[in-house]
Amino acid sequence: MPADLKNRASGQQDGDSVGQYLRDVGRTPLLTASEEVELSRRIEAGVYAAQLLESGDTGKREPRLLRRVVAEGERAKDHMIRANLRLVVSVAKKHSFRGLPFGDVVQEGNLGLIRAVEKFDYAKGYKFSTYAMWWIRQAIERGLAEQTRTVRLPVHVVEEVNKLKKIGQKLSASLGREATVEEIAAEAKCSPQRVQDMRDAARTCVSLETPVGGEGDSVLGDLIQDTDGVSAPDLVEQQEFTENVRSLLDVLPERQGRIMRLRYGLEDGRARTLQEVAEELGLTRERIRQLEKQSLAQLKQSGDRDDLFALAG
Repeated sequence: MPADLKNRASGQQDGDSVGQYLRDVGRTPLLTASEEVELSRRIEAGVYAAQLLESGDTGKREPRLLRRVVAEGERAKDHMIRANLRLVVSVAKKHSFRGLPFGDVVQEGNLGLIRAVEKFDYAKGYKFSTYAMWWIRQAIERGLAEQTRTVRLPVHVVEEVNKLKKIGQKLSASLGREATVEEIAAEAKCSPQRVQDMRDAARTCVSLETPVGGEGDSVLGDLIQDTDGVSAPDLVEQQEFTENVRSLLDVLPERQGRIMRLRYGLEDGRARTLQEVAEELGLTRERIRQLEKQSLAQLKQSGDRDDLFALAG
């Protein structure tokens, strides 16, 4: 995301910095539907141009012009992110997160927004806000679950886990994709194995019924079930979007389809962790991971994959 806004949302927890961030959020006007399409086209063109340059298969195209298209695509992406940051704030403000500073909640949501901008397919006919809200809620829910898990760990481990997590967030935001273990290790000046060990240490189970509201009146599941503030047309569009994804899973064997529905919250709105799915189906966590990967590959080959890959990233 834009570096200036990213720095204010991440690692800056004092009231002044958060307040400044919230003021900055409103500076970019909302986009019209036609502006969303135009920006999305420029982003798509920039990604394609970058792929051509990376592969060296530019044909008769001048590299100088391709680089210009890449730069225009990056500017379009930056603009689209800035114009939709208020979506993240609107979700974050609806919940009082115990143990997770507001700035961290916003940063988690921003990562979801970035992924939504990258994956949005304007040709599908969905409103971007409808599409992005799913990504934002999922990113916040997963980030909160990870943060909640770490409270059971020794203090020094919690501190290291949080440090590496923030490094990963910043790298992912600057790279425009999820940072690898090796990249995080290089930035943190430690071994990749140490990063992986800390990730494994943080993977203790946490119930989606865990209270998270300041008054104890909210649970993790609320993050993806909450539809407050969503207009009726948008809610219908969200439901249609989910139904389209469900129909794509019909090409999978019954067990694999069930795994995918549980993993992405398509049965009851609750996205399960690998461990939760493993316990529910009586399989190992690693086997669930393998079947999920196999399902994604199978759906990719089927051709009917746009909506699913929008969700799965």
